Amino acid sequence: MAMGFLLSACAVRVERAPKLHTLQINGSSKLREYFRYTGQGVPLISGHRGGTEGYPENSIAAFEHTLRHIPAFFEIDPRLTRDSVIVLMHDATLDRTTTGTGKVSDYTWAELKKLKLKDRAGNVTEHRIPTLEEVIAWGRGKTILNLDKKDVPLRITAALIKKHQAEGYVMVTVHNAAQARFYHEQNSEIMFSAFVKTKEALAEYEQAGIPWSHMIAYIGSESKSGNKEMYDLLHTRSVMCMISAAPIYDKLSDPAARQKAYQEIIKGGADILESDLPVEAAQSIKGYIPAQSTKRKFF
Repeated sequence: MAMGFLLSACAVRVERAPKLHTLQINGSSKLREYFRYTGQGVPLISGHRGGTEGYPENSIAAFEHTLRHIPAFFEIDPRLTRDSVIVLMHDATLDRTTTGTGKVSDYTWAELKKLKLKDRAGNVTEHRIPTLEEVIAWGRGKTILNLDKKDVPLRITAALIKKHQAEGYVMVTVHNAAQARFYHEQNSEIMFSAFVKTKEALAEYEQAGIPWSHMIAYIGSESKSGNKEMYDLLHTRSVMCMISAAPIYDKLSDPAARQKAYQEIIKGGADILESDLPVEAAQSIKGYIPAQSTKRKFF
């Protein structure tokens, strides 16, 4: 009797892992449907470098922190070590975000995994640099990973996505139509976060034969009236448009000013808001979520 009570008491004290807000996407066709512009979609949030709200950027801890609060996908930064292991690191150097110094490419993975990551304020944490393969394994069934273009050759990225059969939740950032064409020829299921800031760029993607169903469009980092023309051109092609608040609006010191900026981005016509502060950004625009949307089935 006493032992049974003790076990029950112990069970009560065990903390369950916090529930994550996962995205219900189970294949590349569903991924394309999730990102298809319909005019009645839910504004989407992308965690820039995974988000930096109290956790190191490009870390699984940051991803999980964000997903404990909101559903989101993540822009992350793959780089090569000296021995060709792909790790997550935005900068070419280690100094800003880790306890190390010098170039990422000068170190082996065995050396890098001994380092600790720093948070947004420069505080040393207990978190370590993850490999891209670790993050791909972690992300399956939880979220979408958007691989930015750093120093990893396109052919290596394409091969890694194919190896893990990850086309349903791993997409790639492309800066031009030529990069998109290379990936599409390697694997026609890969989806893109494509730089489409001008009508000329739009024409290049069309001439390259890239299906509009396979991309979201990165418009830039500035919320301005001049974006409307590109929004209209891309929306008629069922393409969602993304603005990144990271370079400008995330850096505003006043929370009220940040909130206003996030809201203006969505009111201006963007469908996706990328931010270093994804939880704060999501809370700021929750009033713009429509009562009815076919996108709700993904959340």
